[in-house]
Amino acid sequence: MQSSVNNTKPKRFSGILLHLHPQLINERALIFNRTFGLGGMAALLIVLQFITGIMLRLYYEPFPQKAYDSIIFLQSNVLFGQLIRNIHHWSGVFLIIIAFLHLLRVFFTGGYQSSRKVNWIIGLVLLLLIIGSNFTGYLLPWDQLAYWAVTVGTSLFEYIPFIGTTLKQLMLAGDEVNAQTLLIFYNFHTAVFPILLLLLMAYHFWRVRKAGGIILPNKDEGKKTVPTFPNLVYKEFVVALALIAVILTFSLFFSAPLLTKANPDFSLNPTKAPWYFAGIQELLMHFHPFIAAFFIPALIVISLLVLPFLKNNEVHNGVWFFSEEAKAAAKFSAYSALTITPVLIVMNEYLPKLDTLLPSINSFLTNGLMPLIILLLIIWLYYKFVSKKYELSQIGKVQTMFVFITTAFIVLTIIGIFFRGVDMKLAFPWNL
Repeated sequence: MQSSVNNTKPKRFSGILLHLHPQLINERALIFNRTFGLGGMAALLIVLQFITGIMLRLYYEPFPQKAYDSIIFLQSNVLFGQLIRNIHHWSGVFLIIIAFLHLLRVFFTGGYQSSRKVNWIIGLVLLLLIIGSNFTGYLLPWDQLAYWAVTVGTSLFEYIPFIGTTLKQLMLAGDEVNAQTLLIFYNFHTAVFPILLLLLMAYHFWRVRKAGGIILPNKDEGKKTVPTFPNLVYKEFVVALALIAVILTFSLFFSAPLLTKANPDFSLNPTKAPWYFAGIQELLMHFHPFIAAFFIPALIVISLLVLPFLKNNEVHNGVWFFSEEAKAAAKFSAYSALTITPVLIVMNEYLPKLDTLLPSINSFLTNGLMPLIILLLIIWLYYKFVSKKYELSQIGKVQTMFVFITTAFIVLTIIGIFFRGVDMKLAFPWNL
C-alpha cells in the first residue's frame, strides 16, 4: 500500500507541470541561448515581488506621517526586514531589465509574427504594467528620493495633449504629491497592478503554449522530441536558483536606497525621475517637452504595437537576427549609436542652441520641431546608408533600425542616470 501511494506523487507533480508545459518538447528548444530563460526569470521575479510585497505590507502604513517611520522600523527592528526590503527592491529593478531583454529576444527571433501577434501586444502591455508597478512602488518609502522622483515622473504626463494635466491631477489627487497620492499609489502597487499582472501573465503563457512554444529555425522543426519533465523543468530549476542567488547577493551587499524623510519644501539637486524614465528626462534636456515627453515615446510605443501588422512577404526563420547581413548591420548600428548619441548630447550641451540664436522665433519651433527634423533627417540618412551598405531585406532593415534606436535610448538612460549632476549639468560620475 505504501509503495503505491509513493508512486503516484511524481505523476501528480508532472501532471501539474503539464498545465504550464506540453508533455513533449523539441529537443532543440532546450538549447539555452534560444531564450536564455528570460520569460521564466521574469515570472519568477514577479513571484518574488508578490511574496516579499506581502511581507512588507505587514508593517507598512500608507500615510505620510507613518510611512517613512514604518520603513525604518521594518529595517531596524524586524528580523530580516532589511533583507526582505532589499530583495523586493532588487527584484523590481531586475524585473524591468529582464522583461526588456525578453522583449528584445522575442523581437530578434521573430516572435511577433503570424499567430503570435496578439501575444506580442500582451507582452508590451505586461512591460508597461511592470513599469507602472515599479513607479507606484517608488513613492511608498516616502523619503526625499521617492518624493521628488515621483514629482518629476508625474510631471512628464503634463505634456500629453488634451488629457495630460487631468491625468496628472487624477494620479496625484491634486496638483502635487500629497497624502492622497501616497494612498492611490499604494493601492495600485499592492492591488490593481498585481491582479492585472497575474491575469495577463497567465494568459500570455497560455498563448505561448497554444502557439507551439518558442519559434525554432526551420532546420530544427520536426526534430526529436523529449519529455518536458525532467529535461526542461530541471534546466528551469537551475536558472531559477542562479537568479535567486544573484538577487540575494545584491540584497546582501547593496541596500535599497532610503534618504531622509520627504520634505516638500526642500528639493533635491539634481532632481531626477526614476531610473527607467531617465532616458525621457534626458530627452527633455534637448527637446521641447511635448516632443521629448510625449511625441518620441508615443512614436516608439505605436511603432512596436503596429510592427506585427506591417505587410511583409518575408517570414522570420526563428534564429537570432534574420540573416548574417542583418546581424552585421545590427552590430554596426549598435556601435554607431554608441558613438553618435554622446556626440550629439555634448554638442547640444555646449554649442549655442537654436532658441538662443533665433530668439524671435517661437521656442516650439527652435527647441521642438527644428531639432526633431534634424534628428529624423539623421535617422533617415543612416537608414539609407546602412540599407545600401549591407543590402538588407525588409526584416533586416527593421531589425537594424530597432538596434540603432534602442541603443541610442539606452545611452540616453545611462547618461541621465550617471552623468547628470547639479542643475542637471553634464559631469563624470566621480565628480557628482
